[in-house]
Amino acid sequence: MRTGKVHRITGETDIRVSVNLDGTGKCNVQTGIPFLDHMLHQLSSHGLLDLDIHATGDIHIDDHHTNEDVGITLGQALAQALGDRSGIQRFGYFSAPLDEALIQVSLDFSGRPHLSYDLKIPGQRVGNYDTELVKEFFVALSNNSLMTIHIRQLAGVNSHHIIEACFKSFARALRNAIEIDQRRSNQIPSSKGVL
Repeated sequence: MRTGKVHRITGETDIRVSVNLDGTGKCNVQTGIPFLDHMLHQLSSHGLLDLDIHATGDIHIDDHHTNEDVGITLGQALAQALGDRSGIQRFGYFSAPLDEALIQVSLDFSGRPHLSYDLKIPGQRVGNYDTELVKEFFVALSNNSLMTIHIRQLAGVNSHHIIEACFKSFARALRNAIEIDQRRSNQIPSSKGVL
């Protein structure tokens, strides 16, 4: 089983994340941010990751620190679970619709973190969730998992639909990238021999 477990404590947050890459989509998430919990359930369900995330933070100020630190800790847990990334497909791509929204995600577990983000979310909030925090989550996740992520919005006018399609598309692209490539015989998926 490819698993990662990280406990991160700062002056602003206390976050525990465990992830099983070979799971079935079991999800136990409590971040104190309901919309983020909803998106993490999408990640777990469509990525077939078992996720256990418990976070407490200074959400009495705003959701920024908790949102970002969940991205950091999840990224670290993914990196831990993948180890040297031997045998994985490495690249993932998916395009997910949600009603009028269509979001494309391409990613690479290259060892080089980068986020190219092209969502145009019309609303400043979905419920109580600040939509600027979507980008902050993916920046933190990319940097700490050492993953290149490209997110493109092909269509969409409803803020909730755009964000949810993004998480679903990311989940399926991630699932593709972490799948074991039976033809690699547990080799690192790079011509350099290292990622």
